[in-house]
Amino acid sequence: MINATHVSYFTLAAYFEVGIFKYVFFLIVMILYMLIICANLLLIVVICVNRSLHEPMYMFLCSLFVNELYGSTGLFPLLLLQILSDIHTVSASACFLQIFCVYTYANVQFFNLAVMSYDRCLAICFPLQYNTRMTSDKIAILIAVIWLPPFLVVLVAISLSASLQLCGNIINKVYCDNYSIVKLACSDTTVNNIFGLIYIYISKLALVTLICYTYMKILRVCFSGSKQTRQKAVSTCTPHLASLLNFSFGAFFEIMQNRFDMSSAPNILRIFLSLYWLTCQPLFNPVMYGLNLTKIRIICKSLVFGKS
Repeated sequence: MINATHVSYFTLAAYFEVGIFKYVFFLIVMILYMLIICANLLLIVVICVNRSLHEPMYMFLCSLFVNELYGSTGLFPLLLLQILSDIHTVSASACFLQIFCVYTYANVQFFNLAVMSYDRCLAICFPLQYNTRMTSDKIAILIAVIWLPPFLVVLVAISLSASLQLCGNIINKVYCDNYSIVKLACSDTTVNNIFGLIYIYISKLALVTLICYTYMKILRVCFSGSKQTRQKAVSTCTPHLASLLNFSFGAFFEIMQNRFDMSSAPNILRIFLSLYWLTCQPLFNPVMYGLNLTKIRIICKSLVFGKS
């Protein structure tokens, strides 16, 4: 007979004993978290305060930076507590809250990058019609599309997972993960799996198709357009493509860890790959956009070093 019990807490089993070095790891992670907060908050303030940046591209960038603050806050506080703790347990409610934050962050990030590629396509391929096509109402609708569907879908996914009967409470990661909880289930997970597959294939296929289509149009315009058009495309699309590739590779590593047995890999490597997409992306984006977008770079320089 299957021994299904009500789980009140989960054990995060990927942590290992490092002795006094846990304080070093705590300090490194804390510094990373502070850098993420400062970098993203700086760019959010710069975009909101400066009227010259109240353009569609920067509004979507602001949404991206807000999401990175949100996702980091969903991960780092619990991660820091676990690094210092000798017993790596987390209550079921706190675990599901972290899953909600991490999963909505990942989905909002992908939606945001897809919308940004659509915006760049309009700006480069239809420059004369851009202002009439990208109105303030349309920007508001697109930002709602970025945020609302991921929140609703993740809420449904977590509701399905929370209703499962579990035969264990050990998660082999350093943070809570929905797929790991589903694997602990004694009850039937068919509904969870079907819902997850339908959402992944419909939403991700649609977003990937949109991104590929927009960049095919951008490349076609670049090859057939003037030097000025190519320069504009390179300056605005390079950080976006770099961000998209970085996030995609990080998410790919995480999916591979979930779907395949990684027990033979070194523990530190598994932890690094598991955290890469949640820790590097929120710092990578503000640095990439801050350095590559001229308007933001100039304003940031004047704030940090003073006006020349």
